Amino acid sequence: MKREAVLTLITGVVFISVFLISQAFFHPKKSRNEVLTIGFLYDGDESIPSTNNFIRAQHAVEEKYGDRIRTVVRANVSGDQIDLALDDLVNEGCNLVFTSSYSYALIVKEYAEKYPFVHFCQATGDNAHEEPVLKNYHTFMGEIYQGRYVAGIVAGMKLKELIEKKVITETGAKIGYVGAYPYAEVISGYTAFLLGVRSIVPSATMTVAYTYTWASFSLEKACAEHLIEEGCVIISQHSDTYGPAVACEEHLSQNVFSIGYNQGMRNIAPKTSLVSTRINWNPYIIGAVSAMLEKKTIEKSIKGNVHGNDIGAGFELNWVQMLDLNEDIVAQGTAKKITETIQAFKKGRVHVFQGNYVGINPYDESDTYDLRKEYKENAKMSAPTFCYVLQDVITVEE
Repeated sequence: MKREAVLTLITGVVFISVFLISQAFFHPKKSRNEVLTIGFLYDGDESIPSTNNFIRAQHAVEEKYGDRIRTVVRANVSGDQIDLALDDLVNEGCNLVFTSSYSYALIVKEYAEKYPFVHFCQATGDNAHEEPVLKNYHTFMGEIYQGRYVAGIVAGMKLKELIEKKVITETGAKIGYVGAYPYAEVISGYTAFLLGVRSIVPSATMTVAYTYTWASFSLEKACAEHLIEEGCVIISQHSDTYGPAVACEEHLSQNVFSIGYNQGMRNIAPKTSLVSTRINWNPYIIGAVSAMLEKKTIEKSIKGNVHGNDIGAGFELNWVQMLDLNEDIVAQGTAKKITETIQAFKKGRVHVFQGNYVGINPYDESDTYDLRKEYKENAKMSAPTFCYVLQDVITVEE
């Protein structure tokens, strides 16, 4: 009996040893110095300002971490190619994937559920908090309404200058806005922009024209030209190409000016571009890569306003920036006003979505919001949620 017990014990030890060796061989423990493979999924390329804005962050990560990481890029990925591109990134061994377009969000989350060992970070997404809540699915976005509001102040100061010089009248203080879709992200942005304008010129009104696509140079340019023909003297945008800026530059003789988005437009429209604003993706993307390399939780490793697996921030952490202030054509005192307003944002002293306005939800006209009670944007998530068109001061052209 003793001999049988000893043999059984030896057999068990051998079996366990073989099992542990096989596990170590087939499932090796990740080394701290193991290369992290990172995927980037873009709906455009470097020629599109919005995509180029992400590429700047990609390059910053590559420069910072060098041979500790390997990047795999799939660009110009349309809606019907998302699955193929994500499969490709997973098969390439990506441990971390950044996706740039809001339109990707639903499918990206499905892939996060399918591949729990890969972390997927969806820019501008609003579904991280929805069931199923996944540890490896993250959303992030800069609080861009702050930049829109400051850009509105720049536009407002220019309008005031034009009024004082009698180039336009107070009732002629009309601005135009080229928007991609009637999403909360776009509506929140153009509302913040208008409220910034009206903080300087209370009589200003705005007309919005939608392109119903994120990136079409010809459509965006045509919408801007139409707004100029209607008498708009400053054109801003939430669309992805240079089209609106080019339209303004080509109508220089009509005293029109532009406000850019995603990157500076001064090189495109040197005589009409006033300023641009953008989300700076570097803090999040660099922070997420650092967290993965250090085997830490992403949301615990990045400074910002955290809501579960979602994080965002504004001027206070450099997630939002102003670009290319054109000192040659902006109104006197504009630079100082920008600095003062950004400092006020950092101290929490600016209340954008507030005033004697009533907004109507374009998807449900029975849903209204009275802005005499402040609407706190980004209070619950990084993606914008304000989705009300202000009565009497905003006209939407379908």
